[in-house]
Parts: sequence; structure tokens; C-alpha cells
Amino acid sequence: MSRREQQRLLDIIAALDAIDSHTARGDVSDGLIFDAIRIRLIEVGEAVKHLPADLLTHEPHLPWREIARLRDHLAHRYFDTTHAIVASTVTHDLPQLRRAVEHLLQRLDEDRANT
Repeated sequence: MSRREQQRLLDIIAALDAIDSHTARGDVSDGLIFDAIRIRLIEVGEAVKHLPADLLTHEPHLPWREIARLRDHLAHRYFDTTHAIVASTVTHDLPQLRRAVEHLLQRLDEDRANT
């Protein structure tokens, strides 16, 4: 894994941390919270789009293509995005994503230690 890949993974973690901070302030039914989370989900999708496919094979249980496509949906079909979809993504999908990204970062650290 290159330094660039590591930075993309760290970008995802930073966006997930920001989402956690936003949800601690309120519910997605609040328009400002919804918008803030939506922007961070776009950042997540953008970072995923720039990760190489061979890296993502180390976490095959995640729907990486769907994560990247969510970015496109949120960015280009804003009015078709419901609060329920965003709330469900935050509650059910982001914890799995965080674990996978942390695992990939750990793998990077181990690879560097072995070289």
C-alpha cells in the first residue's frame, strides 16, 4: 500500500469521525445535521473511488462499488435522497466501514514493519 492509499484511508476515518460528531449534536431530521453528514458521505465515496481494487479485495465483504456509487447519488441526485437512507447508512453501514478501513490501515502498518 502506498502513502497515497494510506492518506485516502485516513480521509475516510476523518469523515467518519466528523459524522460521529454531527450525530452527537442531533438527529438527521435536523436539516443542518443531514447536510453535514451528506457532505461527509460524499467525501467517503470520493476517497473509496480512488483506492485501488486490489487493496479493497482484502475486505471483500464490503460493497465498495456501492459505497462509491452512493457518492454519486448524494452529489447528483440530492433531492432523491431521504433522511431514512442517510440515517440507515450511518447506523448500519458506517460501523462496518470503519472496522474495514482500520483493518486496512493496520495491514499497512504490518507491511511496513515487515519491510
